[in-house]
Amino acid sequence: MTSPASGDDLPDYAPVPRSALGPALNDHGYHVGRVERNLYWVTDGVYQSAFLATQDGVVLFDAPPSIGHNLRRAVDEIAAANGVTNTVTHLVYSHHHADHAAAASLFDGDVVRIGHEETRRLLLRDNDPARPAPEVTFADRYTLEVAGERVELAWHGPNHSPDNIYIHFPEHDTLMLIDVVNAGWVPIYNLNLSEDVPGYLQAPATALSYPWTHFICGHLGRLATRDDVSVHQQYIGDIEASARETLASVDPVPFYVAAGENAWAGVKAHLDTVTERAAAPIIAKYTGVLAAADIEVFTTTTTFQILQSLRLDRGPSGPVHP
Repeated sequence: MTSPASGDDLPDYAPVPRSALGPALNDHGYHVGRVERNLYWVTDGVYQSAFLATQDGVVLFDAPPSIGHNLRRAVDEIAAANGVTNTVTHLVYSHHHADHAAAASLFDGDVVRIGHEETRRLLLRDNDPARPAPEVTFADRYTLEVAGERVELAWHGPNHSPDNIYIHFPEHDTLMLIDVVNAGWVPIYNLNLSEDVPGYLQAPATALSYPWTHFICGHLGRLATRDDVSVHQQYIGDIEASARETLASVDPVPFYVAAGENAWAGVKAHLDTVTERAAAPIIAKYTGVLAAADIEVFTTTTTFQILQSLRLDRGPSGPVHP
């Protein structure tokens, strides 16, 4: 696989559907918008964060470094417009990954940091000063109440990461779940770089079991809808169905016979063939429906991950030798 030497050498990709794009960014490079009442979201077009602006302080949800100091600007802008304090009093981690949390150290002082107990363990392990470990942790559920506002945090098992949680704003008709669904776009490499494939596949259904209208997904330039989650499920479901059918129809024996004593060459030829055949109809079907569906490596690597999960997590991995 070769990569373009510079941005000028990018392939001629399919146009991004207009429905996949969000609002324009301001001169500082961010957009802040009201979700409902005093819940706001912030994006730089690639990453997303959110915050509650209350009379008693601001509750921040994730701190992506790509947004960085623009989080402070967004909070200041909204606080000034609404006549409330701009002091960040609480910071909630959706999960431990640095791309969603490495601006957390910009908010110091008496900030109460909250996260899953596994988030704390992983951040202590990583020992990254940009991501101070949460002092307040929970195992399954935690209710955060600030200035009469209520946020329900829940862990339903590993998905994208071992610690990725569901953040429900019942009084704002909103759910926040990071790195599972990309609003209007396909997942990037390997199911959005997810660690637990069965958990990732289950996560959208769990998300839809909550009551909400607005969905903060953590990436790209707009909020998601329930329809976005359903289209994501269809895309993943089509990959899974194609993977099952292709696994059953491709005979692995000729690949290993042709490879002779080079067993890994046989493995590569077999799995590459199955992956490419399973991914091809999905790429064709969703190009023009989901942005970046025509960037083949995204769907191909996601297909590979699902294929391997079908073999290794659900089984059987192959016939039992007589």
